[in-house]
Amino acid sequence: MIENPILPGFNADPSICRVGDDYYIATSTFEWYPGVQIHHSKDLVNWTLVTRPLNRADLLDMRGNPDSCGIWAPCLTWSDGRFWLVYTDVKRHTGSFKDAHNYITTCDRIDGDWSKPVYVNSSGFDPSLFHDDDGRKWFLNMRWDHRPNRSPFSGILLQELDPDTLALTGEVHEIFHGSELGMEEGPHLYRRNGYYYLLTAEGGTEYDHACTLARSRSITGPYELHPLTHITTSRTNPEARLQRAGHGDIVETPEGETFLVHLCSRPLRNRGRSPLGRETAIQRMEWRDDDWLWPLEDDPTPRDRVVAPVTGHSSPARPTHCRYDFAEAELPLDFQWLRTPQPEQIFNLKARPGYLRLLGRESLGSLFTSSLVARRQQALCFTATTELDFAPQTFQQMAGLVCYYNSRKYHYLYVSRDADQGRQLNVMSCLARLDGQSEYPLEPDPVALPEQGAILLRAEVRYEHLYFSWALADHPHDWHQLPLKLEYSLLSDEAGTGAGNNFTGAFVGMAAQDTSGQALPADFAWFEYEEK
Repeated sequence: MIENPILPGFNADPSICRVGDDYYIATSTFEWYPGVQIHHSKDLVNWTLVTRPLNRADLLDMRGNPDSCGIWAPCLTWSDGRFWLVYTDVKRHTGSFKDAHNYITTCDRIDGDWSKPVYVNSSGFDPSLFHDDDGRKWFLNMRWDHRPNRSPFSGILLQELDPDTLALTGEVHEIFHGSELGMEEGPHLYRRNGYYYLLTAEGGTEYDHACTLARSRSITGPYELHPLTHITTSRTNPEARLQRAGHGDIVETPEGETFLVHLCSRPLRNRGRSPLGRETAIQRMEWRDDDWLWPLEDDPTPRDRVVAPVTGHSSPARPTHCRYDFAEAELPLDFQWLRTPQPEQIFNLKARPGYLRLLGRESLGSLFTSSLVARRQQALCFTATTELDFAPQTFQQMAGLVCYYNSRKYHYLYVSRDADQGRQLNVMSCLARLDGQSEYPLEPDPVALPEQGAILLRAEVRYEHLYFSWALADHPHDWHQLPLKLEYSLLSDEAGTGAGNNFTGAFVGMAAQDTSGQALPADFAWFEYEEK
């Protein structure tokens, strides 16, 4: 059986691609660097993160991008002996305008060096690429309308793409304007039995989200809606464990079985908030004699458990307990940082072998150069622990363990220095305030620390609550829990400006700031993550 979600934690807007008996899913990464997560599987059950291809400045530079901008809804396909990746770099998403620029890059190996990107257009976001049976290629994206008194989601556009120059050519076709639900986006095209099938996302990425299917004999339309209209959605079933289901893609196994991957969310109990962000799930579908793709038993509600495909292959299960010792010269793949294509400015693993060294840079609210290295939260309950060696000389120098959603939503357990009290441990929280102001719940009594020696820091998340603890590295079993029960549900899509404006998910990791400009290093010996 397949247990949903197949990609737990922040893994939104899945695009699935099969090459032989290998399956790949690409998901959005927004402001996190490198861009686009790609997971691999042989069995559709277990998935392994294999690469993030947008890892150079010419492919992606997001310095200055606001929260929840950056990489939206990539599309990964295979054609002509190579992978094709279409993606959007969003520079602004609030207000009337969406400044969204679409690119294409290719590579013959999923983990290879991807080509210099080719700019395509900026008329909207969620681009995709369709390779037709006759060798022609077609580019799709939703179109954004900034004008007043109109729906900003103004239809799905289709235009031919020159396979040699990767430039758009010919007429722009408006092929679909959605169902009554509206807010059409995330288009994907397929061809089967003489029909073109258009799968779109509708309803916005909140609790009305849905996968809508339409078809036409002609690629340019007109497209007729599926008898159910929405073939995957949880909008009418508030009791479903997987909520916000929508934005999908379809894949067929070598044996002819059909599956649909889609985003979803597992809200906290009694809260409706989603620290895990939008995750990826999979559903079994079936083609019927009417040439429509149907959910099982005509029920579009996403299922928690799905019968796995017939296959002679298997993939390793995802580990739920990971310890990272930073013994290698490269950052472990589970970790990302924010926005910059110049990671050497914020961390290295060679200056002190066996340690991750962070260089103190700008604040956690910075949109440019923030020294934060973190991994996704993938379960509603987990513990994260790290060992920090850090000797601050001023209050402007800080380093520690952070639970982070974005620049306005985080809880930070950090070591710093006070001119009178010496080295100390404190907590900084930004509670989804639009002005970005921080609070210090331990004040006026931060914890006094010895002037020398490494410190152990721990975060324990239990659903909507967070507990911080600390210990001296010389006394690793003598833990001290801080007298705080922090509101963790604020680190979610819904808190602050709402789920329609927050698109990522909670991370936990290591951070360092030096607002004096001296870039004081902070050394982390190891990091441990364990789901409960």
